[in-house]
Amino acid sequence: MGVNISDIIPKKEIQISDLKGKTIAIDAFNTLYQFLTTIRQPDGTPLMNSKGKITSHLSGLFYRNLSLMQEGVKPIYVFDGKPPEMKLAEIERRKNLKKEAREKYEEANKKKMLNK
Repeated sequence: MGVNISDIIPKKEIQISDLKGKTIAIDAFNTLYQFLTTIRQPDGTPLMNSKGKITSHLSGLFYRNLSLMQEGVKPIYVFDGKPPEMKLAEIERRKNLKKEAREKYEEANKKKMLNK
């Protein structure tokens, strides 16, 4: 969703090295979600430790922070509170998509249509 600030801050493409010596704010929720959905094992399951607990987000945070700090950037993660009313419809839409995907996955699994 985000906030439209293009009228007060001009859009400009930069390199990570342009942020050297700066502190940047990072949306923690979106970052964690990104890592949980993209960092996977070769078979598509989330990265896990030996006890079966998902660790994709930890790996992602570690390597992202390492990369930023090597460039001289100080990351600050922002955890905001309850989502605004305007976002509730989008949250519900995403929840429904996730439910539908889970149902399709389970159906495909029952029919032995998954490659393992």
